Amino acid sequence: MASDMLFGVHGAALQVRSQRMGLLASNIANASTPGFKAKDIDFRTALSAMEQSDSTGGSSSIENSVRYRVPSQASLDGNTVELSTEQTAFAENAVQYQTTLSFLNGRIGQITRALKGE
Repeated sequence: MASDMLFGVHGAALQVRSQRMGLLASNIANASTPGFKAKDIDFRTALSAMEQSDSTGGSSSIENSVRYRVPSQASLDGNTVELSTEQTAFAENAVQYQTTLSFLNGRIGQITRALKGE
């Protein structure tokens, strides 16, 4: 695919990080929901699966990388969300997302300058 040659792994990484951010936000939103099971995406597994799949199998590759989070302290109502863990994971993922996005923006800038002949 042409975008793979231009952007390398960063396009797929941005997609995985975006999906992970949504999943972590869902965990945080359901921190008080009885019986809610926290989930996370294994980034390396998802990225590897995205790189091996074609363009139509991307989201299903990510879905296959979703894992239930095992809490360090069980809740009486069956909820496995540990708010501090989720908030930390969300913040780390947000920084990584922004870093990937910045790289892609820089790459797009390089391509634009090359097309303009600068």
